[in-house]
Amino acid sequence: MKPVLQFFALATLFALLSAPAPAQEVKAGDLVITQPWSRATPGGAKIAGGFLTIENKGAAPDRLISGAGDIAGKVEIHEMAMNNGVMTMRPLDKSLVIEPGKTVKLAPGGYHLMLMDLKQPFKQGDKVPVTLEFEKAGKVALSLDVQGVGAQAPAGGDMKHDHSGMKK
Repeated sequence: MKPVLQFFALATLFALLSAPAPAQEVKAGDLVITQPWSRATPGGAKIAGGFLTIENKGAAPDRLISGAGDIAGKVEIHEMAMNNGVMTMRPLDKSLVIEPGKTVKLAPGGYHLMLMDLKQPFKQGDKVPVTLEFEKAGKVALSLDVQGVGAQAPAGGDMKHDHSGMKK
């Protein structure tokens, strides 16, 4: 086998053997929360984003009210939106509604958790514990899997650039 082909064969084998474990799934009441993740932060950074998917399998809406975590001084629910051709980001005035039978993605470019006043940088491979509070499902503890600095999706997740959670 030629050295270049041998290299690619070994690289492919390594990639398959080091595939990430299945993403975390947390059930709380009628909600199913999957793919909680964040990005690594540069040293000195004081903010980070948190991303996840929330599916409501029930017959009534629920609301994401707030978040908290020992790693950050404050956790808020934010949204990014295009306003007159300008991308804006703001905290939600109220909670984030998860309608029955629907799925809400907190993803780059749309709804997300904003972790502020970080106590230490996030490093790729870390698991960052956070607690989300829902109106009906109550408090839900989970861990954000920290991906690389420029990640657009969790490891093993869909790497398409997705704006489905963004208001137009």
